[in-house]
Amino acid sequence: MAETRPAEAGLAPDALRRVVVVLCGTQVVSWGTLFYTLPVLAPTIAREQDWSLSLVVASFTLAQLFAAAGSVVVGRRIEARGPRAVMAGGALVGAAGLVGVATAPTLWGFAVAWAVAGSAMSAVLYPPAFAALTEWGGERRVRALTALTLVAGLASTVFAPMAAFLVTPMGWRGTYLVMASILALTAPVLWATLHHPWRASTVVVPVDGAATTTREATGAVPPTWRTPAFLRVVAALGLVGFSLWAAVFLLVPLLVERGLSTQAAALALGVGGVGQVCGRLAYARIEAASGVTARTRLVFAAVAVTTGSLAVVNGPAVALFGLSFAAGAARGVYTLVQATAVTDRWGTASYASLNGIVSAALLVAGAAAPWAGTAVAEASGSHALAFGLLTAIALAGIVVLPAGRHDRHRAARPVVS
Repeated sequence: MAETRPAEAGLAPDALRRVVVVLCGTQVVSWGTLFYTLPVLAPTIAREQDWSLSLVVASFTLAQLFAAAGSVVVGRRIEARGPRAVMAGGALVGAAGLVGVATAPTLWGFAVAWAVAGSAMSAVLYPPAFAALTEWGGERRVRALTALTLVAGLASTVFAPMAAFLVTPMGWRGTYLVMASILALTAPVLWATLHHPWRASTVVVPVDGAATTTREATGAVPPTWRTPAFLRVVAALGLVGFSLWAAVFLLVPLLVERGLSTQAAALALGVGGVGQVCGRLAYARIEAASGVTARTRLVFAAVAVTTGSLAVVNGPAVALFGLSFAAGAARGVYTLVQATAVTDRWGTASYASLNGIVSAALLVAGAAAPWAGTAVAEASGSHALAFGLLTAIALAGIVVLPAGRHDRHRAARPVVS
């Protein structure tokens, strides 16, 4: 007897639109407060507190490690019950962590506060939002993910200049109290919006026609995560992510080293946010014109080229702003490549759990990146040298990336067996 399994319909258009709008706004706030503020404030914190800059950045590295530790648990929690409680609770914990950052009397207290904030990062940054839109977006998931990352790409554009503006009248502690207040306001909005049913099982059909269920009764992660292809994809994303996020943290001091003021360098970082948006606007055309492996290599190459260019171009300022824009564009498309890495290769089966594993690896890479980059720059006395090393790491990611057996997965459709 034939058995028909339902396609992934997703939410009604109006409901999905509301979810996308709320996630867009909350992602801007989450990334802006928890991530993009520190690259601007770190030199001021180190100078005023007489702390080593590398130790200030190491505190943020600790936050990323806590985020990595929590990401697999968060992924499985979302897999089982949805993102509502995870994201709303994470916003409150993150706000509490930033209050701790603002009031820390010692470097040890500063590090502990960042550990608290880091435990919230896995619950409020991209991966939970990606899981929500992958589940609720149905066949419109790529459009929803693109819209989310387009708007969220403005986080640095909004918050880097805001931090540079606030630090003069309020100091770095007052600036972080403002950031904590803004982040806390997202919690009730997330709770009120992410209330939609979380389905137990859906079906997706890869190119070769083999259907897989998205969520088993036990919620266990499928053996996909143990395959060489999966591990190589994760490693490649991690290498390029390491290069990319270290470059974000080192950009402001690099540009100051090249003669720009701190405010101008922060503005250049914000211009990179505009580049992220523009890069993501181009993603639909890139996706339509290429297979998953080809476009992933293209994006990785763009990260390497822009990072290498920043290592060797000394000026003028307009050229440095242009390179920041180009690096932001590469960074923006990388985020979408990361968001669709699982679905493009293995479908939506247990997406939240598999993506939690990917996110854990990337968070470890992101945790090491700012500290390692800063340590190299301090030891060598040259941020340009650090950018050169980051270029080599991005190129290694291209080498590690496997050639996929399937270029893409089709949208889910009914399966008759």
